[in-house]
Amino acid sequence: MGALPVFRWRLAPDGYATRRQLRALGLRPGGQPVAAQLERPRRRRGPLVAYLYRVDLAVPVRPMTPARRAALERANRARRTCPSCRRDAGYVIPAALGTCVSCAYPDLHGSEGSTQ
Repeated sequence: MGALPVFRWRLAPDGYATRRQLRALGLRPGGQPVAAQLERPRRRRGPLVAYLYRVDLAVPVRPMTPARRAALERANRARRTCPSCRRDAGYVIPAALGTCVSCAYPDLHGSEGSTQ
């Protein structure tokens, strides 16, 4: 396998796109290998790299089916449900806390600082 062609940032030829650019066009890589890469130089660190795929080999994104939509809703609900109090927090539970903010800091507005 040969080395990938490397292009400078914003200088890739037509016919190549990143995953995000493909998605904006309603496409996905569809199993094709990375065709090239972009490099954006940075000071004192390694370059930022973006992988490019060929647009002509990309395939349309799969349509959202009712079953996929239901599975996605269940997964998102599970990310919002606090494992301690089992309530929907209304936001994704931070991995660093592991529980909702109310359970992680129960006496944030507790009896010590309360004037009521």
